[in-house]
Order: sequence, then C-alpha cells, then structure tokens
Amino acid sequence: MPHSLTPSRRPQSCDDRRCRRAMDERPALLLSHLLVNNRPFQVTLTKTGLCWRSLQPRKPPATGGEKHCVPVAEIIAVREPDVDEINKECRRWQKMPSVSSESILHTFTVYHVQRSKEHHWWCREVTFCCSDQQLCNQWVQALEEQLDLQAMRPKNLIVFINPFGGKRLGKQIYDEKVAPLFQLACITTEVIVTERANHARDYLLEADLEKYDGIVSVGGDGMFSEVMHGVIGRTQNNACINQNHPDAELGPCDLRIGIIPAGSTDCICYATVGANDPVTSALHIIVGDSQPIDVSSVHHQNMFLKYSVSLLGYGFYGDTLLDSEKNRWMGPSRYDFSGFKAFLTHQCYEGTISYLPATDTLSSPRDQRPCTAGCAICQNSGEQSQKAREYKILKSEEQKQWKVIKGKFLAINLANMSCACPKSPNGLSPAAHLADGTMDLILVRKCSRFSFLRHLIRHTNGNDQFDLAFVEVYRVKRFKFVPKYSDEEDGDIQEVSKNLFGQFCRDHPTCSSVQLASSWNCDGEIIEHAAIEVRYAGFFYLLHCPSQPNNGWLSSLEINLFGTLH
Repeated sequence: MPHSLTPSRRPQSCDDRRCRRAMDERPALLLSHLLVNNRPFQVTLTKTGLCWRSLQPRKPPATGGEKHCVPVAEIIAVREPDVDEINKECRRWQKMPSVSSESILHTFTVYHVQRSKEHHWWCREVTFCCSDQQLCNQWVQALEEQLDLQAMRPKNLIVFINPFGGKRLGKQIYDEKVAPLFQLACITTEVIVTERANHARDYLLEADLEKYDGIVSVGGDGMFSEVMHGVIGRTQNNACINQNHPDAELGPCDLRIGIIPAGSTDCICYATVGANDPVTSALHIIVGDSQPIDVSSVHHQNMFLKYSVSLLGYGFYGDTLLDSEKNRWMGPSRYDFSGFKAFLTHQCYEGTISYLPATDTLSSPRDQRPCTAGCAICQNSGEQSQKAREYKILKSEEQKQWKVIKGKFLAINLANMSCACPKSPNGLSPAAHLADGTMDLILVRKCSRFSFLRHLIRHTNGNDQFDLAFVEVYRVKRFKFVPKYSDEEDGDIQEVSKNLFGQFCRDHPTCSSVQLASSWNCDGEIIEHAAIEVRYAGFFYLLHCPSQPNNGWLSSLEINLFGTLH
C-alpha cells in the first residue's frame, strides 16, 4: 500500500535501466523501423512497454541516451492526424509532382507521462512516421488494444468544482489544464460547479451514481471532505448502517475519489501525490493510479460528527481555523494571519486524554524511514487484519488497556497521514502511514512561547519536531478527549471556572472573558464540540481488478482514493 512523497509502483522514468531491461525481456508484440524527428528508430511494443532505439546514434550521444522506454501503464492516448490535417497535407503534396506516393509519410502520435523533478508529471508527445499506411494502422490498433487492457482507468467521471476555494481559480484550472487531458484520454465527464456549502454532498446523497466509476473534487481539503462525506453517507444509507454508532462496521465504497488541487493548502493532495499540481493530479487520475486510505470517524456522545482523513487539531490549529473563518476575504493568507494571532495568544486548554495504543503494529511515529510505495507495514497490517476477522480472533476493546493523560495542552493533534504541505514538506507526523489502521497522537504540553516557536519551526526545516521535552507522540487505535470545562456546562459552573482560571485573563489584559475550550479542526472544517471520541478501526483493501467484487472489510471507512499515487 503506497504512501505520499514516494515513488510509484511503476518505473520512475523512461531512462530507468531496470525498466528497460524488463521491457526488453518481454516478447515483442510489434517491432518496426519508424521515423522520429526524421531519424530512424527501432520501435518495439511489448505488453509492458513501448521502446524506441535510435539506429543512427548521435556523436556525441545526446543527453539521456538514444533509447527511450515508456510503460504501457503510463501511455495516455494514441492518436492519428485529423482528417482536415491530412487533407491540408495532401493539397500541399499535390503541388509537388516530383514527390512520389511512396514518400508520403503516415503518422501516429503517442501521448505519455513524463516524470519531472519534485514528483511533477507532465504530458509529452512523440510522433512516429512510416510510409506504409497498413503498418501505421497496425501500430495504432496494437497500442489501443494495450490501453484497453488497463482496467483501472476511469471512463466516466463526475466532477465537482468549488469556484470559491483558495484563490477562486477552480473553474479556470479545470477548464484550462485538466479538461483537455480528460478529453485526450477519452474520459467522459459531467461537470457540476457548486453554488453553496454541502452542494456536492447533498447531490451525491441523492443522485444516480451507477454510470460513474469515479468522482473528481476540484478545490481544497474542504471540497474533498464534502465529496467524501457524500459518498460515504450514500454508501451507509444504502447499507442501512447507523453512522451514529461508534463501533458500527461501515460498508465498502465502490467509487474512487480524485483530487485536483485548487484550494488554500491542499494538504491531502500534497501528502498523497507529493505536489500540488493540477496536471500531475489529472495524469494520475487518467492512468488509474489508486491507493487505499484510512479514515477515522468522530463522535460526540454517540452522535456522529464527521469523518477525517488527515488532521484533527485542538488548541492551536483549532483556534487558527476558527479565527480564519472570520477573514475569508483575505484568501489563503488568512491562515498565516490567524496562526500568528493564535501564537501570540498562547492559549492552553486543560482536559483528559484517553487513548488505545496500537500494540500490534511494527511501526512507530519516531521511525526515520517514511512510508513508501508498496509499504510492507501497510501490507502486513492489512493481511493481519483480514485473517483476524476471518477467524474472529480479534480482542475486544474492553480487554485492551487504555492509557490516560491529564494536563494543560497548547495543541492536541491526531494525524491520519503525514499532513505534509508546501510549507511543511515532512508534515506534522513524517512517519505516519496511509493504510496501517492507526493514528499518530501528538501532544504539545504547556510551554513558553519561545519553546512552542521552536516546535513550529521544526515542521519547516526537517528537524525532529518530537525531540522536545514538552512534546509527546503515540501511535494509537482509538482516542477520547474530555475538556475540564466546556461550553455545555451550565452557567454556574462556567462562572466558577472563570474565577478558577482568572490567571489567563491576567496574562492577557485585553481579554474580557476566558476561553475555556477550543474547537476541533477536522480536515479544515470546524467541530464545535470539544468532547469527542475518535475511532480509527482497522484496514481495508483496494481491489485492483474492478471485475471482482469488493470483499474487503471496512471497520471505520473505506474509500479508494485515486489519482494520488506517485
């Protein structure tokens, strides 16, 4: 099971020697001498790749060598010239009687993924020429047959565009950068531009989704969360499963969700793809890249609140988000402004944390090696979970030992993934796994502003942000938090608590009241209830063959997040 900021299961580049050697060992489906840029090449097609090798090497050799290989899985499309273009060329040739019919070249163009630095992809095209029309048709047919065998590629997508997120460029990004690529790949799309909050969620709860094999979210983390809640809510309703029950098993989601980044932070996209680039994400979607992703469910007193796939943050990150909602007119810079205010306020919150340690995992949040493509930890976790459920040997939660921590905290963070973003390339929890059925609980206890600043700076410079006396990190399965005082208490208790915590006001003379409880930041959305229970309950399986039924067990949630493997 793959993770963010890591190489794909596929070969890294056209010049990868192992890739070319593996392709060469495969029996050739076609082998011909064709022209590329007016130079002769030996072109070979196998079931795994397309290779072309120059028959007239340059002296000195060109940079990158004279042999190129592209995996079939990374070929986007093959096209012959349009009829109008052919007619135009024919009229030009008719004015040159000295040119024989044998010299007329027939062409086809292969569009494929070209990998660049920093995990970026772009679409490259190579045009092959030959004088034999039948041979040209044979190549086009053979390539199209191999592309048809790529079963994981989507054919029909529904696209939701948030025109208000980030810098309000969502529709422009889709129209100019993404739609042409989908059209090139012969992907049929239905585009819906959202007009209000939860527009996409409400649509997905009611619409007929049978004809779609994927959903694309064009926007930020909030837009993705809205789409995700619509898909999961629809699945749960169809299965007659009560989402309010914290221990209810959730049904599998058949639809995959893709992300085109067009928001303010795009944390989920960056943490899974490695770049916030619309073209890169679109190409991942086109070639059918998929990866499993774990999701936690958040409850308050047996009432379902939200699902989370990236970050649950209380204290600093909750206060930052709550204040930023008042300054949406500032655009993405509102997060910097509100974060600075939260840092100056330096508000601590007292409460009790209970967590269930992840004792059956082979990994640790202090691991130096991050989760990579084909992660053995994630694969092993999934296999163990499936066997345990098949033979019903799972221990009950009551038989496990919960840990309890009390104190005053500047920040309480629960990370399902690394939560990496351009400003924090390693993320809040660099060693977090995408599909190991655990969460990383990060506690920042009360400390000085300077010490807290050191912790924040370490998120940006690559130093260990956990190697501080006031920071604790645990890998957990479940989590509960109860604040010492909350807004749900009656007025008398609140008045007493204000008197008890009057020191906060003395520390901040401009305050007219004491803020006793923060809000939870759930993937960029506010949860106002301070007392919550979070369940991150296990594994799920992404079946790479869509013709087979999805038999993977889903404990908290299963979504197939596609377009996010690099």
